[in-house]
Amino acid sequence: MKKSKVCKAVLFYLKIIVMLIYNTTYQIGIDDARNFVIWLSESYIPEVENLGLLHNPRLTQILSHKEQDTECFSLQWEVEDSATLHRWHTRQGMKLNEEMMKIFKDKVVGFPTLMEVIK
Repeated sequence: MKKSKVCKAVLFYLKIIVMLIYNTTYQIGIDDARNFVIWLSESYIPEVENLGLLHNPRLTQILSHKEQDTECFSLQWEVEDSATLHRWHTRQGMKLNEEMMKIFKDKVVGFPTLMEVIK
């Protein structure tokens, strides 16, 4: 195989295995936590999946580092690259965040993090 074909094959392989995780950690008052999880599961996650830019959602409850009278959750998505994440954010993410703020007001706080899978 020629050197250029080998390089292209390696680059293609690397593109497949390099993955980004877009995580948002949410903190919400304990009284609103159940409704928040229902909203994420029945509204937010299905809407994001329909656009097709973020994939394989994982919603978890955080058991450590929480403050009294709050619950913490992590919502993780796989995303191809930061450009795709930016496209999602401008097309859909800002609107969904506004909707979340209308529903839950100052009862929820989210902290987004972009991570690269190493292994």
